[in-house]
Amino acid sequence: MAQFDCFSSEAVGFLQDLKANNTKDWFAANKTTYETYLKAPSKLFADDMALALRDLTGQDHGSKIFRIHRDVRFSKDKTPYNAHLHLAFMPTGQVVQPPMWFFGLSPDKLSLGCGVFQYDKGALDTFRDAMAGPLGKELIQTTLEMRDLGFRIGEPELKRIPPGFDKNHPHEEALRRKGFAVWMDAGTPDFVLEQNLTERTTAAFAELMPVFQLLSRIK
Repeated sequence: MAQFDCFSSEAVGFLQDLKANNTKDWFAANKTTYETYLKAPSKLFADDMALALRDLTGQDHGSKIFRIHRDVRFSKDKTPYNAHLHLAFMPTGQVVQPPMWFFGLSPDKLSLGCGVFQYDKGALDTFRDAMAGPLGKELIQTTLEMRDLGFRIGEPELKRIPPGFDKNHPHEEALRRKGFAVWMDAGTPDFVLEQNLTERTTAAFAELMPVFQLLSRIK
């Protein structure tokens, strides 16, 4: 059985070349490179990371490798392919929308993250109820602490507190969010070219455990 250690320079080179040559003809001529150096290793990496995250969190995890083909039906950008590799890992068997782990490799950087991009409607109501209570204060404090450590966190999506909550609520910043995700960025994609990528990615994710643990308490 094949084993995964790290991605190759050919994988990063493919993404860089695809960004510069994002056409169906170019992709067809280079499909073997994609399947050999990006698609097949990604599946091995995803399987390894699901097991590593089970060990890190104590919860079984599934994985998703996002398609390289873009959905251009409603986009002004008609380039056919994603010039990046995106993977997500999520706990299995949970009722409320759980926090996920994100791995995003682009031609010029690697981004690792944890959280929820945006809660679905039912889960958003549950999230907001939690943010109105003690977890909201914890989320605001976690935001401050992780920003001080250099992590990237987006601003709340809403300008005002949503209806149904006191407009002067002390957890205003948390209530204006539709989701919560925290990111760390590598300045270059070289991180994925070094040995023991699974172990090093898991170590990086361990720094995001406060986010995972906080959001996992939303029931």
